Amino acid sequence: MDALFKALADPTRRAVLDELTENDGQTLFELCQRLVVRHQINSSRQAISQHLDLLEDAGLVKVKRQGRYKFHFINTTPLEDIQRRWLDKGKETQ
Repeated sequence: MDALFKALADPTRRAVLDELTENDGQTLFELCQRLVVRHQINSSRQAISQHLDLLEDAGLVKVKRQGRYKFHFINTTPLEDIQRRWLDKGKETQ
């Protein structure tokens, strides 16, 4: 769970997740363009790629390769684990 919180701690990575939530299945190039236009994040493609690797290690992003392209998809399952651990328990005690 430490990797999950580390991944969520960075505002650029949260912006990447926002973009994947809005338009799932994007390439690195598409994500970089959207981050510049919508979030004014001018990081290099290499930097965004490293953010994506960290998100993938935390289980928040899944990757699917099709030919030369690598598409990124959001995976909310780790977030559901957080919800079950703290939020759902709080509902049980009310």
